Amino acid sequence: MKTLTLLAILALILSCNQKHPAEAKKPAIERNQGNKWQVNQQMKPFILQGEKLVNDYITHNDTDYKTLAANLSVQNDQLIESCTMKGKSHDELHKWLHPHLQLVKKLEGAGQAESQEIVVGLEQSYRDYHQYFE
Repeated sequence: MKTLTLLAILALILSCNQKHPAEAKKPAIERNQGNKWQVNQQMKPFILQGEKLVNDYITHNDTDYKTLAANLSVQNDQLIESCTMKGKSHDELHKWLHPHLQLVKKLEGAGQAESQEIVVGLEQSYRDYHQYFE
């Protein structure tokens, strides 16, 4: 599972042909002249399905966070494979995506006690996505 996650992150970096800073601090996402950035149609289903997985987990008071992490990882892998964006919108999406991937990775290795806090972080991550992207 760790190998798959590492491969997914490597694929993200290589497929998008971008260098990402190894910062612990989450970079601020900029607005598109006051508007939301456009995300390509190929990527949206994987983002929305990941959000649905998190929302369903919360709604049903689920406790199988390991399965949630695995399912989110699958969505993220498909999201990365579908990345064809370029330019400023791409750069801004990565400011959201990189911390989001880190949360999923953290959930994969979490214990029961910290899993709920991470799930709340994932829920907020999807809210952040909708604040800046459409």
